[in-house]
Amino acid sequence: MIDHIDDLRPDTLWTDTIWAHTSEETLTDHQSEGRLCVATLLPFKNSKPDWEGFEKSIRWMIACGERYGIEMVFVLNADTGYIFNLSLDLYREVIERFRALFPDQKIICGTTAVGADGERFNAEWYFPHLDIVQEFDNAEAMIMTSRQLNILGNEARRDAYYEIAEHITVPAIVHALEPAFVPWATPYDPWLLKELAAHDKFVGGKISTLDEPHFLYWAAMCRDQNLNFSPHSGDDYGIASAIKMGLPLLIGAGVSACPLICAAKRMWKEESFDSRVVKLFEAFQSLEDAVFRPNHEGSAAAYKHSTAAVLNLLGLIDTTEIHPDCTDLREGDEIARMKEALIRPVRVAERLDIPLFELAQS
Repeated sequence: MIDHIDDLRPDTLWTDTIWAHTSEETLTDHQSEGRLCVATLLPFKNSKPDWEGFEKSIRWMIACGERYGIEMVFVLNADTGYIFNLSLDLYREVIERFRALFPDQKIICGTTAVGADGERFNAEWYFPHLDIVQEFDNAEAMIMTSRQLNILGNEARRDAYYEIAEHITVPAIVHALEPAFVPWATPYDPWLLKELAAHDKFVGGKISTLDEPHFLYWAAMCRDQNLNFSPHSGDDYGIASAIKMGLPLLIGAGVSACPLICAAKRMWKEESFDSRVVKLFEAFQSLEDAVFRPNHEGSAAAYKHSTAAVLNLLGLIDTTEIHPDCTDLREGDEIARMKEALIRPVRVAERLDIPLFELAQS
C-alpha cells in the first residue's frame, strides 16, 4: 500500500494508496475554516441575462456570509454560469458587471477550451478566457477540463496543464469531474494530482464528484503529505464533509442553500459549536439531493434549472429560465418539485433562527 507521493506512478490507482482507505473521522477539524466559493448562477429573463436578479442574488449571498463571518468567493462563468454557452463578449460582460458592482469581492472565473475541435489538444484554446480573466484584480482562474484535455493519458495530461500554466499570471485552480456532470469526464489519479499540486501556478483544485469519494482521497493525501495545495470540494451530495474537515467548498449548492451552509460552517467551529448542526446538515442535503438529482441518463447537469427554481421561490429572481442555448432543462413542474424540497430546510432554518431563507410565495 503506497503511503508516500514519491512512490506514485502514472498508472497507480487510488485503491493502491493509504489515502483511499482513510476515514473522514480522522480528518475532522473544528478549528480550520475553508472558504465558501459559490458557483454563481447567471439568471435569464426573456432569453436575456437578468442582471437585476444577478445582482440581487449576489447581495443576498454576501449578506449571508457577513452575518456568519464566512469568507466567500464568487465563482463566475463556470458551469452554473453557463460557460459552455457564453460568447466571449458575454463572458467578459459578466465579469465587468460584477466588478463594477462589487469592486473588492474576490472572484474565481471558469476557463475552458474555446473553439475546441478535433482530437488533438491545443493549450491555446484556453487563452481567450485566461486573457480576459487576467485583466481583472483580485481574480483567480479555474482551469475547467475539456474533452481533448481529458482523453489524454496521465503524463500527457500533466504536460497539457503545464502548457496552459505558462500563460497564467493569476492564482489558478485545476478542476476534475466525474461522469455525473459530463459523460466523458474522468477524475484525477493520485499521480496526476501530485504532479499538478507541485506546480506553483496551481494553488488548489476542485473535484466535482457525486458517485465516488474522490474529495476524501484528495483531502487525505494533501493533508498527510503537507502539500501546498488546497482541495476544494465540488461534491454537492456530500456538503457536510468539507465543513467537517475544515476545507473549502466550490459548489453550485452554495447558491441555493447559501444561508444554511454559512450557518452550518459557523455552528461547526469549536468556539461556537452547536450539536443541532447535524440536523442542519441533513436539511440542506435533502434539498440539494433534489436540486442535483440525476435524470434517466444519470446526468445531474439540469441542476441549473432547479437552482433557478429555488431562487425564484425565495424571491431573488423573477423566472426559472436557463440560457436559451442550454439543453439542461428539467421536465415537468420544477417549481412544484423545488417547493416540496424546500419544506424541510425552511422549517429547520426557522427553528434555528437562520434568516434570509424563507419562501416569498405561498
